[in-house]
Formats: sequence, structure tokens, C-alpha cells
Amino acid sequence: MARDTYLNAGRRAVIEEMQRDDAVWALGEDLGRGGVFGQYKGLQDMFGPARIADTPISEACIMGAAVGAAMTGTRPIVEMRFSDFALCAVDELVNQAAKARFMFGGQMRVPMVVREPIGMWRSSAAQHSQSLEAWYAHIPGLVVVAPSTPADNLGLLKSAIRCDDPVVYMEHKNLWALEGDVPEGEHLVELGRAEVAREGDAITIVTWSAMRHACLRAADVLATKGTEVEVIDLRTLWPWDRDAVFASVRRTGRLLVVHEAVSVGGFGAEIAASVAEALHHHLKAPVRRLGAPRIPIAYAPALEDRARVSDDAIINAVQGLIAPRTVA
Repeated sequence: MARDTYLNAGRRAVIEEMQRDDAVWALGEDLGRGGVFGQYKGLQDMFGPARIADTPISEACIMGAAVGAAMTGTRPIVEMRFSDFALCAVDELVNQAAKARFMFGGQMRVPMVVREPIGMWRSSAAQHSQSLEAWYAHIPGLVVVAPSTPADNLGLLKSAIRCDDPVVYMEHKNLWALEGDVPEGEHLVELGRAEVAREGDAITIVTWSAMRHACLRAADVLATKGTEVEVIDLRTLWPWDRDAVFASVRRTGRLLVVHEAVSVGGFGAEIAASVAEALHHHLKAPVRRLGAPRIPIAYAPALEDRARVSDDAIINAVQGLIAPRTVA
């Protein structure tokens, strides 16, 4: 193991896959200067401008070029800078890339990775802070990934680049500097496989991306009060690991889904409904979701915090679910 940051782990994934496969290349704005967060720093010097390609400021142009390039046999990595900006290229992604394999009867594939940084970060305000993973999970044909640790950002991005279907790869901006253990040598994480980040028997928390860390901090506090929480990091939202979630809920009988995205219409609703449909007879309490209110994310830090799911909110939600229930 070696220590590295979430950002560098993703950069290493790109380097290793470009060295392994000449068909892998990247395109986006300012990649020659390292990308907006430094994810591509030095890569144009290593691989040249044909494989680390700078593009015009047009997300639709970038995505459309990548879809065509993927259809002709290459494996582009598409850099969208902010997931909010990727909305300019939704037609190319949703109406073209996601549908191609189905509409060509399996004779055409679109093997590309669309990197879309998500989440609240340093008062980035309403147009730079959204978490829109539920939108993409709704679309047949797209794989949706949201890594939360440096090791996962290495292993999941490498797996995403090797995937034969279009992958929306959502890295949380607030995690770029996060340090953690990263395996040396070849490291792949299977898409669609969740991780039990902490074992417990009182309640299951399902989460992903940056909220994994808030849930683990809350679980540490709850453990001092005698409540052992099981935390499952979904890692891939589509396909999501139903077996891991269901097995945990069968043991604990309680489920809380925690995500940074707006709660209304969020992916937590899909998990809650699936568990309620399949495991209602195992539940000791109603399933609960915890997400942001349905408001634009403000620039002012104090107002931004109003949209953020806090450690205390997670603790309160858990305590509410494990409290003895009375029948009216």
C-alpha cells in the first residue's frame, strides 16, 4: 500500500490505462494545462496532444466528438469539468451514447467515460455544486459510478475505462485532497459491487460519494452510545448492489439512505422503494431517506450549510429509527 490523494489516484488510473491500451485517450477543456483541478497535470507531456486533447469551450462538441470516436473503436475519457456544465451535452449522452447499443442490435458499442465532478465545494454556488447522479441512473444504457476513496477512485476509474458501455463517472470535488491507502500494482474495483465500510447490527446506512465519510463519523459517535451502525458505500449507482443492501437490511431490520443530492426524486428513493417492496416483513421501522432540501445551493457558507447533510442530522435520524416505537 502507498498513501495518495483521491485526485492523484484518478490521475494514476488514466495514466495506467493509457499505457495499457493505445485506444484510450482524453478530451476536454484545458487538459493541456492539467485540467481545472489538476487531474491531467503533466499528461499531455507524457502522451502528446493527440491523446490528451484540448477542445473548444463547447460541452456538446466534446461529448459529440467522443461518442463518434467511441463508435469507431477508441475509448475516450470525456472531461466535463463540472457536472452542471455537462447538461449542455445531455442530448449527445442520453439520446445517442446511451441508446446506441440497443438501437444497433448490439452491433455498436460506445465505450467511453464521462468524468463529471459533483458536489458542494468551497462556496461554488448553485451552478457548480449539484449532485445529479439520479438523473443519469434513470437512463437505460448508462453506468453510473460515484467513488468515495482514493483506492476506489483508482480501481473504479480503471474498470470504467475498460467498460464497453458509456459510464458517467462522478468524482466529488470536496474529496480531491483526501488521502488514503492505495494499492500498488494493478488494482481494479468491479463495477456494481458495494463495500461494507463499517459493520454493525443496529441499522443499515446506505450511502455513496462524500457522504460515506460523514456517515462513518456519525457511526463513530453512535458507537460510543452503544449503537453499532453498518455503513454500506454503494460505489456504483447503476448497476447497484441490491444483494449487499438486502443482506444487510435482513440482519439489521432498519435502513437509512444518506446522500448529498436533493432528497426529492433522489436515488435514495429507488433504494427505499426496492427495500420496502422486497423486505417489508423484515423491517422493524419505516425506511428513511436523508438528503438535501429541494433548494438551489447558495454561495454564502452559512446558507450552503443549510443544504448540507450534517453528521448531527445523520445521528438524529439513526436515533429516531432505533427508538422504541409506540402504537397509537
